[in-house]
Amino acid sequence: MKLAVVSHKVCWSSPEAPGFYRTDGGFPLQIKAISELFDETRVVVPCEVMLDEKGVSPLIGNNLQVSPLSVPKGQNFRRKIDMPFWLLKNGRHIWREIRRADAVHAPIPGDVGTIGMLFALVLRKPLFVRHCGNWLVPRTVAEHFWKWTMERFAGGRNVMLATGGTDNPPSEKNPHVEWIFSTSLRRSQIAAGRPLKLPDDGGLKLLAACRQEEGKGTDIVIKSLPLILKKFPGATLEVVGGGSFINDLEALAERLNVRNKVFFRGKVEQMKVIETMKKAHVFCFPTQASEGFPKVVLEALACGLPVITTKVSVLPQLIGENCGVLLEEPTAENLAAAVEIVCADAETYARLSAAAVAKAQLYSLENWRDSIGETLRRSWKVGSLSSLTGSTQVF
Repeated sequence: MKLAVVSHKVCWSSPEAPGFYRTDGGFPLQIKAISELFDETRVVVPCEVMLDEKGVSPLIGNNLQVSPLSVPKGQNFRRKIDMPFWLLKNGRHIWREIRRADAVHAPIPGDVGTIGMLFALVLRKPLFVRHCGNWLVPRTVAEHFWKWTMERFAGGRNVMLATGGTDNPPSEKNPHVEWIFSTSLRRSQIAAGRPLKLPDDGGLKLLAACRQEEGKGTDIVIKSLPLILKKFPGATLEVVGGGSFINDLEALAERLNVRNKVFFRGKVEQMKVIETMKKAHVFCFPTQASEGFPKVVLEALACGLPVITTKVSVLPQLIGENCGVLLEEPTAENLAAAVEIVCADAETYARLSAAAVAKAQLYSLENWRDSIGETLRRSWKVGSLSSLTGSTQVF
């Protein structure tokens, strides 16, 4: 069975990379896992020449090829203005790739994925849409449109998956919309995780890893550091991730006289994030932003890090009472108090760390892939998505 993946995710041509293309984030890992379900996968994405190889990974998979599109111009409003012209240039290519495919995957939010979704609906192709944003809190017109479309068309050949998870189904309007978690960790990576111990020398290492934007909470972590240092004088903070808020965070650390305690690592590839986590002791994620299923929190749990975070989206289900602390309100004072709770004594810390590793084992990339595969086989009424193991006829 041939799958076409249509996404806005920009990839970069890189002649020396396996597969000749690279991209960042969890996208290459998840697409590789999805490709393992199918005979052939064509990834239809905007591509440009590689300029900076920091924080990127090869886009490879089972019989996977990249079908490049041009990159839309501009950001935000300018991009919206340019999209009709971009579609005139690229629409025929997307249409052709979808027509030749047996099934289509459209990750959204994203304008290119939306085009892929609409083309697949028109061509009546077996479709699965994966909503990767915050399903529960649509804020923009586009977010309301994506949610309406998924609720309107879910069922039969149209598989609609919302990233997240609560005790209630995603939609009261259409029971065919289903939850799916998000991850970028293989079982072998999670199995390598071990419960951690508090440092004997008092050198507590805090970590804040995410895209560094306003609302993600790294500023709150920095503000808490002077308070934390009173209890743990040897504490330091690693800040991982790029973003528009970096300069503000560096200036904040200077104003609070903790610049020598905060280390800004910038954008790094996923495996280096994992390596950094393995050297840390507490993961701090006091986000106030709209979150779907933050993979970075799951990665921290897999590395044995107790997590201090907020009651946003799926985070209460991930952290609970055993894997860290859920803040009632994301303030510097509350975060500093939570660090004291987590690191109160060696026994408390070891218990939280062990629970973190155990929780992560439920969310492997293989479990994610197999869950999606089972949903697709059930909805599309096929014995298998691959001709290697069975019939692929879609009814």
